Amino acid sequence: MKKIYFIPIIFILISCNNDDYILLNTEVDQDQKSFFKKAPGATGLDKQLLNDLENVSNGIGAPYFILPDSEQYSSIPQDPLNLITVEKVELGKLLFHETATGGNPKTSSNLFTYSCASCHHAAAGFSSGLRQGIGETGVGFGMSGEGRIINSSIPLDSVDIQPIRSPTVLNVAYQDIMLWNGQFGGTGTNEGTEANWGGIAENFLGFQGVEVQAIKGQGVHRLLIDDAFVTTFQYKQMFDNAFPDIPETERYSTVNAALAIAAYERTILPNQSPWQKWLKGEYNMLTKEEKRGAKIFFGKGKCYECHTGPALNDKNFYAFGMGDFDNSNQAFVLQDVNFDNVKKGRGGFTKVTEDNYKFKTPTLYNLVNNGFYGHGGTFTSVKEVIEYKNEGIPQNTEVPTDNLASQFGNINLTKKEIDNLTLFIENGLKDPNLIRYAPIALNSGNCFPNNDNISRIDLGCN
Repeated sequence: MKKIYFIPIIFILISCNNDDYILLNTEVDQDQKSFFKKAPGATGLDKQLLNDLENVSNGIGAPYFILPDSEQYSSIPQDPLNLITVEKVELGKLLFHETATGGNPKTSSNLFTYSCASCHHAAAGFSSGLRQGIGETGVGFGMSGEGRIINSSIPLDSVDIQPIRSPTVLNVAYQDIMLWNGQFGGTGTNEGTEANWGGIAENFLGFQGVEVQAIKGQGVHRLLIDDAFVTTFQYKQMFDNAFPDIPETERYSTVNAALAIAAYERTILPNQSPWQKWLKGEYNMLTKEEKRGAKIFFGKGKCYECHTGPALNDKNFYAFGMGDFDNSNQAFVLQDVNFDNVKKGRGGFTKVTEDNYKFKTPTLYNLVNNGFYGHGGTFTSVKEVIEYKNEGIPQNTEVPTDNLASQFGNINLTKKEIDNLTLFIENGLKDPNLIRYAPIALNSGNCFPNNDNISRIDLGCN
């Protein structure tokens, strides 16, 4: 039996200018409004913070920031071409972790040893626990993913390693485009970028970014879900249940597998974090220091200017001059990747000069589970990122001053304010029970999220 260890280790903090954030699926009835207005049990500090939330949310207040329950599908943002159903979520949950999907490796000895979850697992807050996530050719897991390394016996040109830090899957329902540069997604934010979709034919299918990434990622990361997989590993009935309206001749496909995975990913919400409980009236869930940190977050620190809404992220891109993966800072640089485009972030995709070096706003939940921060993983603590932003000295000197976010170096936080803000982000935004989103076992019976021999030992698989 596989064991998963959920040990804390950390991600990226930025704050930025915020275009109007569209609040999705938030309905507050009169009883709820009355409850939040009265705020029974709130102390003076709680009431001050509730007032701050009202000020930064156009008068909506706490409900503006509340995540829905993961089973509350009608309240979770979803792709109209891929409505969330119980059957899709159940299938997607298994496929996401299923190491038997690792059926198209470059090296035959790696067959069925990796999965989507190799780089996005519960123990690391659905990120990788590494500076660079490793799919095929990775061995080991450690306690929270930090022990995964490249198999030294495999040629380096066969390595599947990320050219940028693996973002978390938490709260992806609140994004309509995916990746740090936002290139995946054929609607919404990416409308008007069609000329740059070369090599991303999946965008033309009309799906949002979560669905496009789930389709595209299967090919990029050497996964294989087809008729043979469905039959061999006993997934036929689950596909039949999830896609009853699709002709059987078309049902067991990469696209339908992706739609199930995307439906599942949209339900991975950190709605058991202390902050979420505080928002619902459990005011003892945050310490006084964490509440003061939240006041900095929604006040002087200006974090809310882009970290807003239920997921604490907007859909925009900002430059904070953070470092990249390159040979000077011990990253593994892929030879077949246009690294100049990667470094330029959104601009590498749109080819618009003013977009250069700007990266998509991440969610801030469960940062302490990952251990690396910034798109290049050049920070190793939340506090370090806050101090960096406060000081305003860019790591990457190539970033034009005009492209840097206006708050960079302009918030003037004191040491105590930085300490309290760090506590709020590390503790208040950490859902301690993400393991609930991982399956108990897979249809294949394989170990997960990895199934190589060293990982099997690390994970306690039989």
